[in-house]
Amino acid sequence: MNDGSAVDRIVHHLGALVSTAAPGTRLPSVRELTAHHHVSPVTVAEATRRLVAQGLVETRSGRGAFVAARRDERPGRDLSWQTVALGPRRDGEEQMQALLALPPAGAIPLSGGYLDPDLQPAAALGAALARAARQPATWHRGPVEGRADLRAWFAREAGGGLRAEDVVICPGGQAALASTLRALGTPGDTLLVESPTYLGALAAARAAGLRVVPVPADPHGVRPDQLAAAFARTGARLFYCQPLHANPHGATLAPARRADVAEAVRDAGAFLIEDDYARDLTVDGEAPPPLAADDPDGHVVYLRSLTKPAAPGLRIAALGARGPAGARLRAARLLDDFYVAGPLQQAALEFLTAPAWERHRRTLRRELRARREALLAALDRHLPALVPRDVPRGGLHLWVRLPDGADDVAVTAAAATAGVTVFPGRPWYAAEPPAPHLRLTYAAAPPEAMDEAVRRLAVALGR
Repeated sequence: MNDGSAVDRIVHHLGALVSTAAPGTRLPSVRELTAHHHVSPVTVAEATRRLVAQGLVETRSGRGAFVAARRDERPGRDLSWQTVALGPRRDGEEQMQALLALPPAGAIPLSGGYLDPDLQPAAALGAALARAARQPATWHRGPVEGRADLRAWFAREAGGGLRAEDVVICPGGQAALASTLRALGTPGDTLLVESPTYLGALAAARAAGLRVVPVPADPHGVRPDQLAAAFARTGARLFYCQPLHANPHGATLAPARRADVAEAVRDAGAFLIEDDYARDLTVDGEAPPPLAADDPDGHVVYLRSLTKPAAPGLRIAALGARGPAGARLRAARLLDDFYVAGPLQQAALEFLTAPAWERHRRTLRRELRARREALLAALDRHLPALVPRDVPRGGLHLWVRLPDGADDVAVTAAAATAGVTVFPGRPWYAAEPPAPHLRLTYAAAPPEAMDEAVRRLAVALGR
């Protein structure tokens, strides 16, 4: 069993003790816990640190760990005035928190947006970061737009439509997307999106005060005729799109539609925000080039992140655009957080330019295919009606249609009770969903867990 699961086991053990013990009760010593769980003192210390961070445990020097005082027993002031000062909560915040929540102990995760730790190149990233941290120059202040060599790598990967000077390095794709929407739109403007679309894009747009209008998509991507009609009807100047393995439904924009989509954007005098999050997550065949590779007039704003194909802690993304739009985006990123940490940029560059990157991509392709096929086989065995007709050729998710009349949110809650985490389809729509769906992630659990996960889901569905 790896250290992470051992830490989780000790956290669960101590959490159970804390839930029934009175404040001030002494918890088992490090020696007792190491003997009971057959782990190292370092593992016990990490578990204790997590509980201290949650306010459940307190440590006393030389005496050990104790149950902390209950929050509601501690003296405090009345903070209810803040609800008046803050005003209404932003739409989408609760859904984003649910999307990023860690699965409870014992649950099999079929939800989440990141790779299972077993798929992350942690050793290669750790070695690159260690080397970067030992170089004094990486701790100096670099260019605010990011390292030139790292920007050049992203520009080449975009297919030649961008230069290094058109690119700015960002701390993750969500930060890049939020900056783009704020920089290119003003409150009250319209943002067109595929329907359904990435939940984080909807949340960022609403936080920026934008009006979100959905455009129908099908297994071949966004429908160009509907996109042109939406531009004409709304006067929008922004369109957010995931042309490759779109999240959540997995569709890739068909080759025959690429020119028509570009024409609709060009005729509207608009920007297409291309979220190329899945560039390194193709499972079958080869990925088509980005739309940014064939964009002579600067309509495409290109976004690519390393977080999805590598590790959640590699908060490195790039944002590329030409002309005044590029200048405005670079200025917006400067105002948001100055620049991305130098050691992290250096580590990312070392990893991307070493043989370890291509080895990881080959391994990831093979492992994602195995997990996707295991999930499809489990659905076919236990819930054949949920097997999707159109299987995505890449990405991290399956988009499954529930029976008419099913409540996807209620199914999600029932699944959690049965010991499997899934995510409802409703929050991925900017308007009313046409049918109930679930998003099932195949990257967060090993292939051998898929059958049991779907069996539990079948229990939740009453099958």
